Amino acid sequence: MKPGLSLIAVGQATSFLLAISFALCVAFDLAFPEHAMYETWQKLLPGFEWLSWKSFLLGLAESYGYGWYFALIWVPIYNVFATRSHNKELAS
Repeated sequence: MKPGLSLIAVGQATSFLLAISFALCVAFDLAFPEHAMYETWQKLLPGFEWLSWKSFLLGLAESYGYGWYFALIWVPIYNVFATRSHNKELAS
């Protein structure tokens, strides 16, 4: 069996994790405005402003995109090292 991770699976999972986390953080900010984190989102997500539907959807899209950015860099690196490790085990 070839070692490694599926780029699509990791990309989708990470992207949905970040998008759901963003939505939960926005809900938290609305429920507890004294502990709001929206200033952090404004720094991390270009174009995000507090709060309109357009800005919320932009934040969701950018969070989703950051998940793919992570996966596109991390999965190939992981797979290179996993393959090297697997090949060393086979050679032993």
